[in-house]
Amino acid sequence: MITITVNGQRHDINGDPNMPLLWAIRDIIGLTGTKYGCGAAQCGACTVHLNGEAVRSCITKISRADGQHVVTIEGLSANNDHPLQQAWNEVNVPQCGYCQSGQLMSAAVLLRENPNPTDQDIDDAMSGNICRCGTYQRIRAAIHKAADMQREGAKI
Repeated sequence: MITITVNGQRHDINGDPNMPLLWAIRDIIGLTGTKYGCGAAQCGACTVHLNGEAVRSCITKISRADGQHVVTIEGLSANNDHPLQQAWNEVNVPQCGYCQSGQLMSAAVLLRENPNPTDQDIDDAMSGNICRCGTYQRIRAAIHKAADMQREGAKI
């Protein structure tokens, strides 16, 4: 039995310890905001937080998450009011939207670790997340906007 806490809720999973965390999140727990993109940790669509670290859930075994805390896009904020989510909407980042949960989860770690990122900091931190629609300029603008919101007192 593997026990993980996802978005503050404990889940006991009786399954293969080598199962990717992504499948436990989507198929067993039922949270479908985290997407399957490539299955090889190359695109970032499956990014979640494991004890605050951005990880690719498509290659992270659930055994690594045993006893740990996982945050998915559904747990980033209760009402989609995280500064990144607000900035994403204000800047109109998404087109197809498929990669956006992974983009947001990576950006959240960036802003927690670096509340005043430069363009280069953003490009470096987000380089593992592929946007098939090419909205990179809007992603960068939204991250800057969320950083501004954080400096003005919004919690990240």
